[in-house]
Amino acid sequence: MTDLVASEVSLGPQASSDSASVARTLSEAELDALTREIHFSGMLFDGHNDLPWQIHKLAKGSVDRLDLTVPQPLLHTDFPKLKQSGLKAQFWSVYVPADTYQQGISLTQTLEQIQIVRKLAQKYPDQLELADSSADIERIVAQGKIASLMGAEGGYSIQCSIPILQQLYREGVRYMTLTHSKTIEWADSATDQPQHGGLTPFGEEVVREMNRLGMLVDLSHVSEETMLDALDITTAPVIFSHSSAKAICNHPRNVSDVVLKRVTANRGIVMVNFMSGYIVPTERLKANPKDVGTLDDVVDHIVHIAKVAGVEHVGIGSDFDGVRQLPRGLEDVSKYPDLTKELIRRGFTKPQIHAILGGNILRVLKEAEQVAKNSKQP
Repeated sequence: MTDLVASEVSLGPQASSDSASVARTLSEAELDALTREIHFSGMLFDGHNDLPWQIHKLAKGSVDRLDLTVPQPLLHTDFPKLKQSGLKAQFWSVYVPADTYQQGISLTQTLEQIQIVRKLAQKYPDQLELADSSADIERIVAQGKIASLMGAEGGYSIQCSIPILQQLYREGVRYMTLTHSKTIEWADSATDQPQHGGLTPFGEEVVREMNRLGMLVDLSHVSEETMLDALDITTAPVIFSHSSAKAICNHPRNVSDVVLKRVTANRGIVMVNFMSGYIVPTERLKANPKDVGTLDDVVDHIVHIAKVAGVEHVGIGSDFDGVRQLPRGLEDVSKYPDLTKELIRRGFTKPQIHAILGGNILRVLKEAEQVAKNSKQP
């Protein structure tokens, strides 16, 4: 089994082929043991989970009305499932719907979502702890708890205000998705009519301020023109917190090979989304729109991004508790180890798997923090 813990960090065809050959020689018991060793010794750091919104919907925002210490069949995430998952760090989405902007309540609801995350950490202090930085993450994980960060999903939450963006950073938000499903006043969405051809000058100012703060620029949900504009402006690595490969599934939410190559130059990361509609290959979806896909389909996206952008630029952004359909084999957070098993079968080495599971996003966060630190120096 030692051949699969070699030190390669690039997905070369020979390394991949050799490691896959070794995996095929293992018995199922040996493969299970190797999976456990690799999976649980790494840092699984998921880029996007919508549990706070589910608490908003199912329990009117009260963490006391929903006992996460017992199995919750309506949720993808609870502590019994997390115990099996190997999850060590999580960006919890503090999502609010796009129509809250028209209602004038997007900031208020975002702050309410932030409070849900804070109250989760207060209610389950032995399981969760809030993290504001990469150093916090490493400290919390070393203590055996899940490091919990927040990502705001939709630039409408800042209500066209740089001071509000700064306020969200002070509240603990460490990434912001520039748009959600709707185009906003300063950025085009992937799933709405474009109005700006990407970012407006104010949108460019938002990206620069996020760099200065150390808040990650999240390009999931934005149009390709917005992606390219942001990549032109940013001085820090960007993230796609929950997006997949457009070459496999031609959905506007996914990332084209053109953009993937830009992500490499930017030192950013694309964190693969598990939602069926974003991972099932285009032709299969055309033939059967109800095809939910499989774990193998998700790994196909990881392999593609690793080959085009580099294994250092791919991660996991499940979208658990935020999607209607999930592929067979990845029905909830307890299934993460099965993803690692398939990565082993595909020929990824232990360092590569650890990078995909969380090492890459931790590196991106550290680099963004350094950009922010440098920007504050005289």
